[in-house]
Amino acid sequence: MKKLFEKIKEEFLAMLSPAIFFFITLQLIAVIRVLMLKGTGIALSSPFQVTVAALILAKAVLIADLMPFINLYPHKPLIYNVVWKTAIYLLIATLIHYAERLVEFWKTAGSFAAANEKMLAEIVWPHFWAVQILLLVLILYYCTMRELVRVIGRDKVFEIFFFGPPRTART
Repeated sequence: MKKLFEKIKEEFLAMLSPAIFFFITLQLIAVIRVLMLKGTGIALSSPFQVTVAALILAKAVLIADLMPFINLYPHKPLIYNVVWKTAIYLLIATLIHYAERLVEFWKTAGSFAAANEKMLAEIVWPHFWAVQILLLVLILYYCTMRELVRVIGRDKVFEIFFFGPPRTART
């Protein structure tokens, strides 16, 4: 029983950082969607839906991190892994974003195929792509920071952010 509790705790702690990041990110996107769609009559996501999506995205990132192809460029400049991981995570986020919209249409359409057809016809594509661009920027930021922490070390990054640069780097 103790091993199970330790494993659950380990999984929870591993998921905490991306969950918090994506929770804040998706709440920000939800606010932007409210502003973009105000007065259009288009259904918006509830805070609960946004929270569930953040947890799913955080778990998807952790699962993607277990794939052997995710860290293709560990010995090259950081930009390689940042761009690669951003592309992978953005693909996952896009699929989740698309599925979230599809579920909204599925409720009224009755079948998966009809929902997909209705969604493709009625979705406000500029809004969809605006959200995707925002996700791209935020995921790029996430991957950049994560790679910097991987290379520099968590403790060193924490020290730099909260206590200033090391004395040798100060002028």
